[in-house]
Amino acid sequence: MTELARLKFYATQPHPCSYLPRETATTLFLDPAQPMNSLLYAELSELGFRRSGDHLYRPHCQTCQACIPARIPVELFRPTRTQQKIVRRNNDLTVTRQRPHVCAEYYDLYARYICARHADGDMYPPSEDQFESFLVRDLPFAWFYEFRLAGRLVALAVCDVLPNGLSAVYTFFDPEQDKRSLGRFAVLWQIAECRRLGLPALYLGYWIKNCRKMSYKREYRPLEVYVQQRWTLLT
Repeated sequence: MTELARLKFYATQPHPCSYLPRETATTLFLDPAQPMNSLLYAELSELGFRRSGDHLYRPHCQTCQACIPARIPVELFRPTRTQQKIVRRNNDLTVTRQRPHVCAEYYDLYARYICARHADGDMYPPSEDQFESFLVRDLPFAWFYEFRLAGRLVALAVCDVLPNGLSAVYTFFDPEQDKRSLGRFAVLWQIAECRRLGLPALYLGYWIKNCRKMSYKREYRPLEVYVQQRWTLLT
């Protein structure tokens, strides 16, 4: 195990929160000079850290504790009827794993998704530099999972494969395929992939109770959250 006490962390200056209006946020980052490997990443994920590009980070806000790390313990998960229907609805998709890279097909899908679903957020307007710095990193544990319909790319899940589970970094999909519920299907597929790989959990990032865009995470039960320095089942 890494001696966490020897690691260096840096906090940002307070800045506008991306999720809650009128709130300010502070982010804690692992020292960028610290080499990132899957063992260190896994250890920090147990403490609520996430990856963005080349950085591991965790919210470190002084006046707000709304961002709560969340994960799905896959052996306890049982899909609802609605989730089973979503899986059946997407049985005609094929999924393949690729190393992270930039291509026109990926960026076009990403840009259409951001413009359609997140035009009110800080990722709008999309750019190729943003796409590459956020998602396309040459890290041994990082993978792109392509979801294709008759050869056409309809979704892409960016996922880190760690010793303690899969970390769902980001998923984007064709905004015109609403009936397929591709975002929810990608989560269900990653749960199944955890089971296939013998990994105990799917890390979903942060859940914020009062953020509408985060509400979908409560659909996956049971959900574990990291509160008061320990993981506990959310009731």
